[in-house]
Amino acid sequence: MRLKELRKARGISQQKLAIDLNMNQNSISRYENGQREADYKTLIALADYFNVSVDYLLERTDNPAYIKE
Repeated sequence: MRLKELRKARGISQQKLAIDLNMNQNSISRYENGQREADYKTLIALADYFNVSVDYLLERTDNPAYIKE
């Protein structure tokens, strides 16, 4: 998952991201290190937060654009 890359590009700490999304910092760390997989609801929250598609977040595409129809 591109979570760490997106977070660092914005200069956001794991703690700040966790607070903003009402999550636990340990969960963010585990997502970034591949020790845990985000559920559907969390993936959507992360994609919305970074304004990218879920597919981009999951590295299914290199196009970060979220296309809303």
